[in-house]
Amino acid sequence: MAHLCILMATVIWGLQSPFGKDAMTHGIDGYDMIAFRAAGGAALFWLTSLFVKREKICWRDRLKLIGAGLLGLVFNQCCFTIGLSITSPVNASIVTTSLPIFALVLAAVILKEPVTGMKAGGVLIGCSGAVMLIVSSAVASSAKVGNIWGDLLCMGAQFSFALYLALYCNLIRRYHAVTINKWMFLWSAMFVVPFSSGHLLATDWAAVPMKSWFEAGFVVLFSTYVAYLLVMQAQAVLRPTVVSIYNYIQPVVAVAVSIVMGMSVLTWQQGLAAVLIFSGVGLVIKSKSRRDMAAQKS
Repeated sequence: MAHLCILMATVIWGLQSPFGKDAMTHGIDGYDMIAFRAAGGAALFWLTSLFVKREKICWRDRLKLIGAGLLGLVFNQCCFTIGLSITSPVNASIVTTSLPIFALVLAAVILKEPVTGMKAGGVLIGCSGAVMLIVSSAVASSAKVGNIWGDLLCMGAQFSFALYLALYCNLIRRYHAVTINKWMFLWSAMFVVPFSSGHLLATDWAAVPMKSWFEAGFVVLFSTYVAYLLVMQAQAVLRPTVVSIYNYIQPVVAVAVSIVMGMSVLTWQQGLAAVLIFSGVGLVIKSKSRRDMAAQKS
């Protein structure tokens, strides 16, 4: 059951790139989508919190959740959503697999995790793939191949989320995931919605086709809410390395659907970049953490 949950979550995230891209190409732009995700996520997680055990959060931790909301949601979703709106779904999905590499680098700097030869090699291989992907976008003559600024924004989203994990890992472990997310999404909505209200009011919603509404609804309901609940169920049973390996399914789904929908083309440079990033992430996942190395010595 746990494997089915993580499989469904990664398939949903794989569908997010082409569906979100299509919605943002036909009436609903990136700023609208960001506001929908922040407000929709806050409403859904607060509603869910009514059915789980209530946890008391001290005021110091509530203040920390402001920073967590900024890094884990506001900056992360703003960069990814706007980046997706200007680059190809293929590139956006490939870039998302670089998260473990950013997490490793930040864990070494902030949490003083040891950097082994395997970790360093994984970072170098993964970074070479990311550079190849960005260079191929820079020289591309078609938006279906990619856009360098969109790629960089999607990469910035991964860096923001990795920084959130490194800085707030202890805070995340102290409370239930629903409790964390209801407060993070609340702060996210409070930051995002007021700044996007003028843009929301100026949008001609009557001109938005029904297909775009369904695609935006998929992003809010499934990619922002359902997929995370499925991941929570899987994480309670499966080892983190197993959960991480399933992330490779995401770009496969995104690439296949994007090509079928005629939104992207797959070049050999993108394929080679994906192989390099996947290989680098694989080495990072297999390398030992500080806890593993301490347990091995004892």
